[in-house]
Amino acid sequence: MRALISVYDKTGLADFARGLAGLDVELVASGGTAGFLADVGLEVTRVESLTAFPEMLGGRVKTLHPRVHAGILARRDVEEDVKALAEHDIEPFDLVCVNLYPFEEAASGHGVTEEEAVELIDVGGPAMLRGAAKNFAHCTPVCRPEDYDLVLEEIRASGELSADTRRTLAARAFAETAAYEAAIARWFAERETFPETLTLAFDKVLELAYGENPHQRAAYYAERGVRLQLLSRVEQLHGRPLSFNNLNDLSAARLLIREFQLPACVIVKHANPCGVAVAATIEEAYANALVADPVSAYGGVVVLNRPVSATLGISLARQFIEVLFAPGFDEQAMEILARKASLRILNDTERRALVETERDYRRVLGGLLVQDRDWDVADRDGMDVVCGDLVEQQWGDLLFAWRVVKHVASNAIVLAKDLRTVGIGAGQMSRVDAVRIAVEKARELGHELEGAVLASDAFFPFADGVQLAYEAGVAAIIEPGGSKRDDEVIQAAEKARRAMVFTHRRHFRH
Repeated sequence: MRALISVYDKTGLADFARGLAGLDVELVASGGTAGFLADVGLEVTRVESLTAFPEMLGGRVKTLHPRVHAGILARRDVEEDVKALAEHDIEPFDLVCVNLYPFEEAASGHGVTEEEAVELIDVGGPAMLRGAAKNFAHCTPVCRPEDYDLVLEEIRASGELSADTRRTLAARAFAETAAYEAAIARWFAERETFPETLTLAFDKVLELAYGENPHQRAAYYAERGVRLQLLSRVEQLHGRPLSFNNLNDLSAARLLIREFQLPACVIVKHANPCGVAVAATIEEAYANALVADPVSAYGGVVVLNRPVSATLGISLARQFIEVLFAPGFDEQAMEILARKASLRILNDTERRALVETERDYRRVLGGLLVQDRDWDVADRDGMDVVCGDLVEQQWGDLLFAWRVVKHVASNAIVLAKDLRTVGIGAGQMSRVDAVRIAVEKARELGHELEGAVLASDAFFPFADGVQLAYEAGVAAIIEPGGSKRDDEVIQAAEKARRAMVFTHRRHFRH
């Protein structure tokens, strides 16, 4: 057997190359890879000795040569190919081990110039990988250090690689070169908000037991090139494997909790918050979020933005929680929580801020809807008090509710008091029904609505919703405004002698 090796990332390469040499595989390598293999004591044939041509153009041209690519692409069962190799005295390659220049990592680095990024666009590497993958029936492409052991073990066991293994490795090679080209295309298209062709690449992170329902197959993929991902720098400390629905709820909760700097707790069920609170301590925030709707919180995802103490661990252990996510757990808290065998405990070590340029993708039949994420900040600047007077505490509750309602499925209504939710109406076809549900939920749970505030993700098309809220005791409403019946809505507020704020921003989340 004969192997061509040309890698940038030399992780695991010494052991892999030693393993190949121990199986009597001839090693051929280019440039720095050849030097590396020689330095670890391996006999290696340099590419330039095959091509009789030195590297040139600063290393841009070294493997782009017929004596290399003919050896990769030759079909051993095609007589003309075999004759051509013999005529030109070219030996075929049985294995091509290549990984690519780290364009994506380098191009996203601070202070990297366009010239520096362009120099890290690999040309020869993708060409060799694609050639070997195309000719997988005779030549095996290996593009990941994670596959080195698999290749060695199979050759040791049977003297060759099976057709299934070669096909699998070919698929990985094509996926790798496709993702690489996609990253380059995205970089070149950065000047366009919505380029003519959208090129995305995702890597599988987790195999999932099933999707939303047991009859649906599922996996979790992370988008390449995104600075922060759902499980980046997240360690699962305990519990069952994460499910599709766990991950969906966790994403919703993490996006909501980023709205707050003070100690905060978000409890999510079916991708909607059912309890949210901000408080002086994280223990108080959790208690307030739980009491907001303890029935819906059963089996929910709990996300905290402060470490979990032993005291909080005791409180959390009393509830049935599917996923608990926090930036740290003290030893005693872990001991208490780990007694619950099924509880998934996730430790968040991410300290970087979310990048507010990320796009939001919605799968539709045969395509994608693409938009900016709704990163709008709840800021009093630009908001108008169109009716009544507000004290500072009410402003705090209004802005809190406005931050939460952005993350509730539309039509969305959030009732809040003392920086905690007391009633949520989500995903209704009419806005007045969303108000009714939020009010009824609050009353069922014994929450005092006198003096509470209400946030609506979009304008009230009629006065009926605000009238219902004011009759329940709501003191102030925050909504976008913009309805042709705004005058009627404001008149209802004036008649009730209550306050109303127009934000001039809408927060639909379908």
